[in-house]
Amino acid sequence: EVQLVESGGGLAQPGESLRLSCAASRVAFSDYVIGWFRQAPGKERERVACISNGEQTTYYADSVKGRFSISGDNAKNTVYLQMINLKPEDTAVYYCAAQLQTYSEWACVDWYFTSWGQGTQVTVSS
Repeated sequence: EVQLVESGGGLAQPGESLRLSCAASRVAFSDYVIGWFRQAPGKERERVACISNGEQTTYYADSVKGRFSISGDNAKNTVYLQMINLKPEDTAVYYCAAQLQTYSEWACVDWYFTSWGQGTQVTVSS
């Protein structure tokens, strides 16, 4: 299992930006699919964005397309989620997840991932 550490959460006003980071050690992130998921109070966990670091292919939920961007820095073993034009409905605990990519097909769904971080709170409020 991969140890993941998220950072970068916090309080932002609507329209502002935040960048989340997901870092891992002792693995080659270039061999992994990394996903960002979020869970708001009283709601189910939902996918936000995923990236295949080896293929550099990405997936975005419709709710964040055009506002969020996922990218990986394999040299730093870190994946970022750049969030702009934040909205109150983006308020949630954001989780990073990782899965070793052994096949060309992958899925941005929570059951695909076996390693999860502890989460970082993002609050968007005026």
